Parts: sequence; C-alpha cells; structure tokens
Amino acid sequence: MTRHTQQALAGKRSKSMGVVLDKGRFGPWALVTGASSGIGKEFARQIAASGINVVLVARREALLKEVGVELSQHYGVAHRAVALDVSRDDFIGQLTSATDNLDIGLVVSNAGTANPGEFLKLDRQLLHATLRLNTMSHLDIAHHFGWKLAERKRGGLILVGAMGAESGIPRISNDAGAKAYVHSLGEGLHYELKPLGVYVTVLAVGITNTPVLEKFSFDPKNMALKPMSVEQCVSEGLRGLRKNRSKVIPGRLNRIMNAIVPASFARKMEADMIEKALASSAAAAKTRATA
Repeated sequence: MTRHTQQALAGKRSKSMGVVLDKGRFGPWALVTGASSGIGKEFARQIAASGINVVLVARREALLKEVGVELSQHYGVAHRAVALDVSRDDFIGQLTSATDNLDIGLVVSNAGTANPGEFLKLDRQLLHATLRLNTMSHLDIAHHFGWKLAERKRGGLILVGAMGAESGIPRISNDAGAKAYVHSLGEGLHYELKPLGVYVTVLAVGITNTPVLEKFSFDPKNMALKPMSVEQCVSEGLRGLRKNRSKVIPGRLNRIMNAIVPASFARKMEADMIEKALASSAAAAKTRATA
C-alpha cells in the first residue's frame, strides 16, 4: 500500500469513526456476530475504521460479503465472512474452525432476535429457538473467546443486551427474560475477567433504528420517542468498552429514564407501545386481506 493510499484511508477513518480503538489491545482482528445489518454491521464499520480487521458472522452470506468488500475498500482492512447460524447447538465448533488461525482481540456478540406477541399464543419451538439464540450463543461465544482473550492477557468482549432486560415486559416476556440473562452474564464476567486483562461490557440498547423495529410494527415517524441511530448506539458502546465499563446504556435520555422512571411505569409504557403497534399491524393486515 502506497503512502498516499495510507493517508487517504486514515482521512476516511478520522471522518467516520467516533471512537479510536487501541489496535494493540483490541486488534489485529475483531469478530462481530449479526454483522449483516443493523447494530452488528455498524459495529463492524466502526471497528474497521480503527484499522482493525474484521470477521463478519451472520446467516446471509451474500450480505456479509457485500459488507466485507465495502469495509476493505473504505478502510483498507482485511475481512473474513463466515456464514453461520449461531442459534444452532453446534455453531461454536464451526466458528472455531473458521477463526482459529486469527489473533482476535475484540469480540462483539450481537446476534439476536425478537418475537413479540402474546406468550401463550406463540409457538413453543419458536420460543425455544429464540431463547437459544438470545442466550446460548452469547454463552458459547463468551466462554470460547473468553479463554482466547485471557491467554492473550488483553482484549475486549461486548455482549449486546437491551434496556428491556431491566424489567419484564408483556408481549416480549421471553425476549426480555433472555436479555436479562445476557446482562447478568456480562456484568459478572466484567469482574471475573478484569484481572486477566480482558474488558467486558454489556451494551443495553434502547429503541434503535434497525430492522428489528419492523418485527414490532413500529413506524419511527409516529413514535413519541424517536429511535436512536445505530451510529450513536455503537459509538457509545465502544467508548464504554474502551473505558472498561461493565454496562453502557446509550443515549442521555435513555440513561435519565432508566435512573428516575419506576420500573412498573416503564414496563407499562413499553407494553402499551408494543400492544398498540401490534394491534395496528393486525388491523392493517385484516384490511388488506378483505380489500
């Protein structure tokens, strides 16, 4: 790479990243799950902007390759696309085989899903699959890469949770319960791995402008609380990791609400918002069916 090219890439990085990561601690490679869209894709972008190579993990191989090529062209980093369903019981063996020859210093366990609806009306197999993805994938990734990072005596692990984990929320009871596990796991590991030189941060995401909003039938234009951008969400998460904070709630308003709004009120507010959105979606679907 010529000096001119290096300077051009450095300029792109300085304009596009909110947080400069220490490549010595968190590089030369990072791994991000759920990297084909939304928060995961933005994590990969901001990490690459620090000049750290990225392993992109998600189910949709074509999208992963597009993301990887874009990152390599914009930031001059190497990438590896690993098409993998981390909800499968055997995924960690495949992920190990795909990454064992890489020196990974940062892991972002972001893959997850949501299936809103009345608990008793949801299919039990769907509930089990959701629980596996939203809990066991984080456990397996934290255990496998936690060992690797501890052996390096440096590195970082981010577990992506949700503000909804702070209290059980009707219509997403299973999802919120799973995120509560992620929070407890991550905050415990923060203190366990700190003496080993490994930073662990839980990112408690609030309402963010990602494809997940579609599952809840939320229209950002009509929401009283406007969704946070993925850029801000990820930037605050990486800044918190760099400072080795146990948990980060991105967004000043989210932090204020979390601190002063009683859990019972927050639960009712979120439940009402979800119920209204689902009812509106059902009514629209019924209208289309009878048209």
